[in-house]
Amino acid sequence: MMKIKKSTATKSIILTLALIFLYLPIMTLVVYSFNDSKMVTIWTSFSFKWYGVLIEDSAIIKALVTSLTIAVMAAATSVIIGTMAAFVMVRIHSFTGESAFMLFMTAPMVLPEVVTGLALLLLYVTLGDFIPAFADRGIAAIWFAHVTFCSAYATVVIRSRFLELDTSIEEAAKDLGAGPLKVFFAVMLPSLMPAEVAAFLLSFTMSMDDVVITSFIAGPESTTLPMLIFSSIRRGLSPEINALASIIIFVASIGTFIGWLSLVRKQKRIAADVAKANAEAKAEREKILLGSIRS
Repeated sequence: MMKIKKSTATKSIILTLALIFLYLPIMTLVVYSFNDSKMVTIWTSFSFKWYGVLIEDSAIIKALVTSLTIAVMAAATSVIIGTMAAFVMVRIHSFTGESAFMLFMTAPMVLPEVVTGLALLLLYVTLGDFIPAFADRGIAAIWFAHVTFCSAYATVVIRSRFLELDTSIEEAAKDLGAGPLKVFFAVMLPSLMPAEVAAFLLSFTMSMDDVVITSFIAGPESTTLPMLIFSSIRRGLSPEINALASIIIFVASIGTFIGWLSLVRKQKRIAADVAKANAEAKAEREKILLGSIRS
């Protein structure tokens, strides 16, 4: 008994230290975002001053809109490409060039971002004479670049879900006369939806967070939020960046809480349905047993 208590206490201490190590710097950043001083490490008084400065900063607002636009476009495109690639990998078991296809779909996950960024830069320089979007290096160029690596992660996530699907349901739908498109959108896609959402969120986060690849290909009029933050930190820390980071943390925390809450409600609903089904089955067995005794 003492060993179990010591083991539990040790695990609790290790978990607490790990959480402090991970979240103490974040909490410190949030606290200093309410500091009135221009020095980010010297506390003077509580103030919302830097949040007001942040709202009035047109450069940050423009960079935020640019990053959100690119991230949504890249995530949506990556999910579509990832779904098609996962379908090919799982349902088409053997075809010419299968190994090469899987290699090229997952290669961006292991390639260094510097190599990917340099390769895309050379590609854009080559295609710039023929396609204006690549020559301008605006939102379209960054979107295309982000899709190249986000689609690889989306494919892995969706493929793992594809492997767990029950093909008997699809076969039953086909036997009832449903065509391939009807089977995909009415049967497969709802089953894939959790993986689709996870792939979208992962791709969105990676696109919003990218600095290295974007810095290679972004033009002067297409600065993203991570690039702006990185360049401002190189010039010196500003409490305005603390305020921006605090807002991002708050939004991410709200989204995580909503996701956790929906998951808990879904688990409770499933548990209630299972309990109801068990109760109905038990009542049916008792009814049958009572009928057999009377007869």
